[in-house]
Amino acid sequence: MASYAIFVVFAGGAALRDASGSIGDLHNGTLFDCVQAGTCKYGLFNSYQMMTIMSSWWPLIYAGCFAATLSTALTNLLSVPRLIQAIGVDKIYPGFYFFSKGYGKHGEPYRGYVLTFFVSTAFLLIAQLNAIAPLISNFYLASYALINFCTFHAALIKPLGWRPTFRYYNTWLSLFGFIICVVIMFLINWWSSLATFIIIWGLYLLVVYRKPDVNWGSSTQAQTYKTALTTTQRLNNIDEHVKNYKPQILLLCSGPYVRPALLDFANLITKRHSLLIIGDVVNKQLDYKIRAAMINKAYKYLKINKMKAFYSLVDNVSFEAGSKALLQTVGIGKLSPNVVMMGYKNDWMSCHKQELNMYFNVLHAAFDNRMSVTILRVPGGLDHSKNFIEEEPGNVAALTSTVHLPLPTSNSLMHADSNLSLDRVESADVTMPANMVNTNNAHSTPPLNNGPNSKHPVTNNELILSVQEKNFLDRFDLFSRKQNKGCIDVWWLYDDGGLTMLLPYIISTRNSWHSCKLRVFALATNKNELEVEERNMAHLLEKFRLEYSSLKMVSISEKPQDSTIAFFDDLLVRFRQPSDNRTGNSENDCFVTEKEIQALQDKTYRQLRLRELLLENSSKSNLVVMSLPMPRKGTVSAPLYMAWLEVLTRDMPPYLLVRGNQQSVLTFYS
Repeated sequence: MASYAIFVVFAGGAALRDASGSIGDLHNGTLFDCVQAGTCKYGLFNSYQMMTIMSSWWPLIYAGCFAATLSTALTNLLSVPRLIQAIGVDKIYPGFYFFSKGYGKHGEPYRGYVLTFFVSTAFLLIAQLNAIAPLISNFYLASYALINFCTFHAALIKPLGWRPTFRYYNTWLSLFGFIICVVIMFLINWWSSLATFIIIWGLYLLVVYRKPDVNWGSSTQAQTYKTALTTTQRLNNIDEHVKNYKPQILLLCSGPYVRPALLDFANLITKRHSLLIIGDVVNKQLDYKIRAAMINKAYKYLKINKMKAFYSLVDNVSFEAGSKALLQTVGIGKLSPNVVMMGYKNDWMSCHKQELNMYFNVLHAAFDNRMSVTILRVPGGLDHSKNFIEEEPGNVAALTSTVHLPLPTSNSLMHADSNLSLDRVESADVTMPANMVNTNNAHSTPPLNNGPNSKHPVTNNELILSVQEKNFLDRFDLFSRKQNKGCIDVWWLYDDGGLTMLLPYIISTRNSWHSCKLRVFALATNKNELEVEERNMAHLLEKFRLEYSSLKMVSISEKPQDSTIAFFDDLLVRFRQPSDNRTGNSENDCFVTEKEIQALQDKTYRQLRLRELLLENSSKSNLVVMSLPMPRKGTVSAPLYMAWLEVLTRDMPPYLLVRGNQQSVLTFYS
């Protein structure tokens, strides 16, 4: 390095930049006349033979040039094919994978050798070294500039792995070297410098676009971590404003592949613009390997389905204890959930009473932590865990394999109250990939061929199976596929801060739901002034800048029909208890006494009347969103509350129950 610096000083001190080559000009004082006239043929800038002129023995210069050329050629012959092979192995650029194949014990890159040979030959055939010298020089200077910038960036970020061994290294010296290299590039030749930067920038954008599955431990990873940490800490010092409100969802859905429709619906709301955390509570204790395998499988599922979410796993606790732990600990700073989303418990009438109490207590815990609550119910249910082959908790390989789906098994595909039986269909296992839920042709079935010349005539059992399989797949991508033209009915019954109105509005802005218009239903406090209240509500929605297709005020002061009351009474047959003798035990608390039914009769009748209005107005909607009844602690029992929800959601389209935490999420101002 010192010899290069000495040579620069020696060459600059012994020769001029521009010279005419005449000694008479030196004596006459006209040495620089050729510069003004532009006729200088000698000097460091104009003559490529200045080194031979200045040397004591000119053949030595040619020998040095040939030696340096051969040394560089041999170095490139050994290193460039290896570099091309590494690029092909990492699949960084398309077309280079062909050169990733190695031969022999040491994996020699013979294909890379051939490519290097042809490229070198092409440059030799140009036979004009001076024509390509500016471009080659600029490429070298660009590489030096990038090295200087990389060291500067690493020193600026200061990752723990950055420990330079050069004693006199300085951060700002690297930045100065980067700037000097760029300046020299443009001084040599501006157009080749511009072409060099365009090529480098294009290669960088191609790597960013392709996102190769490699990890180089670059300083950009450290920069990403530092930026995320700094931004998260800065958020804590910023007061929240209603204009910047975002629903940050904690989704209690077990694994993301168990309830895909619930995950799709939550992702429909957040959609890369808000926080989504998937909470998974496992009753059994998991060791490190199984836990890591479950986490990797969950994130792989999210990556395949292009969902931006986090996954949090809690093990060795009950559903209630694990959910409460997630409610209190998940998130960091302002990046913490403010909405809890759960699936509706379809088996609340037949499950163990302790499970029902735990589900009910989780709702109380969410409200106690000042969080909004949403419950989603879809026809057929959300939980598909029974449709998958059970995986042994200790089998790590099963957690990383494909999902095995026994499609034609008995009644496992049907809703609990379905009377369709598939017991006559022979069982068969069908292996399906875990990311089947978002494939475009997930529902496509081959055309039925039952003609006389058909090689494979369709039997009755196969026909039943194909319909059942289609219904099963329809529930998988219920909220990920494009919706037909329809409507989203919003039953805004209570003032909860506006979340009941905001969530369906967000859904209606998504591309897959863009064809669905909002229809708003609101409660009228005075039956005789429906028109006045409707005008007031329309004015309110206009101030909130919420687009809707229709608005209707409804009244629930009338008594429900006898058939509806009888339907409700049938729901509570298993839970009725004649006297109020609760002892605090979860088993004894999961009953409904006549005293409680009489005390809450007015509220019950309101839910029954709402059911009649729902069946009348919203039975054909694409989605129904309604304010969730408030489960008053110590006032309403778990079975009675679930009976209210059952009355509202039974035999309805996809149904979302929403209850805000009284925090305002809508504003008049933009």
